[in-house]
Amino acid sequence: MKEYQTITEISGPLVFAEVDEPVGYDEIVEIETQEGETLRGQVLESSEGIVSIQVFEGTGGIDRNASVRFLGETMKMPVTEDLLGRVLDGSGNPIDGGPEIVPDERRDIVGAAINPYSREYPEEFIQTGVSAIDGMNTLVRGQKLPIFSGSGLPHNDLSLQIARQATVPEEEGEGEEGSEFAVIFGAMGITQEEANEFMADFERTGALERSVVFMNLADDPAVERTVTPRLALTTAEYLAFEKGYHVLVILTDITNYCEALREIGAAREEVPGRRGYPGYMYTDLAQLYERAGRIKGREGSVTQIPILTMPGDDDTHPIPDLTGYITEGQIVMDRDLNSQGIEPPINVLPSLSRLMDDGIGEGLTRADHADVSDQMYAAYAEGEDLRDLVNIVGREALSERDNKYLDFADRFEEEFVQQGYETNRSIDETLELGWDLLSMLPKEELNRVDEDLIAEHYREDEGEQVEATAD
Repeated sequence: MKEYQTITEISGPLVFAEVDEPVGYDEIVEIETQEGETLRGQVLESSEGIVSIQVFEGTGGIDRNASVRFLGETMKMPVTEDLLGRVLDGSGNPIDGGPEIVPDERRDIVGAAINPYSREYPEEFIQTGVSAIDGMNTLVRGQKLPIFSGSGLPHNDLSLQIARQATVPEEEGEGEEGSEFAVIFGAMGITQEEANEFMADFERTGALERSVVFMNLADDPAVERTVTPRLALTTAEYLAFEKGYHVLVILTDITNYCEALREIGAAREEVPGRRGYPGYMYTDLAQLYERAGRIKGREGSVTQIPILTMPGDDDTHPIPDLTGYITEGQIVMDRDLNSQGIEPPINVLPSLSRLMDDGIGEGLTRADHADVSDQMYAAYAEGEDLRDLVNIVGREALSERDNKYLDFADRFEEEFVQQGYETNRSIDETLELGWDLLSMLPKEELNRVDEDLIAEHYREDEGEQVEATAD
């Protein structure tokens, strides 16, 4: 191990040093300051005679007299099943006052891509307990399904609700519901207040027992933000593919992660891409998102819910735009619904789960799931269109049929989407509620539902009750 005192430049989170031998990309570096403090970094770029190092703890206190040591290995995450119930900082160090981690092994945080031939197609349902997700945009094991939110919207409340409620319903005879399920929660660039809220909720509900929490705060170095999700995903892969857990990875906020990439790119004086973000941001995000999935012959799975706040609520911004290309759908939170007091304010119309059809139907969920979802989506979309018409001609000018669709749209938001952040609905409860709402409409309007299902589930008294209320 060679030690250098050849720092030539310090720029933002980067340190540049001269070397006289080849240094590997991503190699871990220790920098010892004049005051004796040791900081960790990682080789970001290596060329003949000079390397650039990104420093995880920030470059404060480093001057040209500091010593630089190259350790000859890439950054690794110490993994063990005992990580469940632990709280770590953004660099993977315990901050919960518990004992030091005694790992079973140490894994490279970059990970290895899943061979496409070895991938198992995702087709098994994860129940989040949130009707707007389970009923309309179902999450499937091994899927990556982001939440598109905006500044000031309650995406943190929704992420906590999913973290404590998510379970894997088992087939009959396969054991208890929710067995071998774990949550990895990776927070990037959040405030201390948000961190306190997260931890209070985890401890209050007991969700921490089956979770591993990584916390990178807003005042932590931006460089650490680029490491946090990789540490979280490395832990998830170990628990899933070595220990057989079904792991749900929640990453918030991807926007803060991308801002860190932009900051580092600016310090390196890279040619910026769209809106100043690095041209390689698509590739970088894909390296994170594509670590979700299932592997043939392995029991476990890694499912991802990345959360991002769209700057200016603009879904054409590079971050949601590139995320949408890589992932299998999106859950969209709506500012208008939030202002109406709907909790959670999920707008089901622009939301999408591309793998939903493969995760519902016979077996784990009800056979009528697809029909109910399609019919409610169509009815709500028609009700939304009629709301625009009402603003022009008034409700009195609409037909009786149109008024029923307007009533459906109102009740859909107030009863189906609205459930609060403490209510945990099973898929059966969600579908029963769906049939209650569909029974507001005349039978002849249910053109997306099988006739046998209408005969079995349609509530005649519901339609009569709606008509009596209208009279």
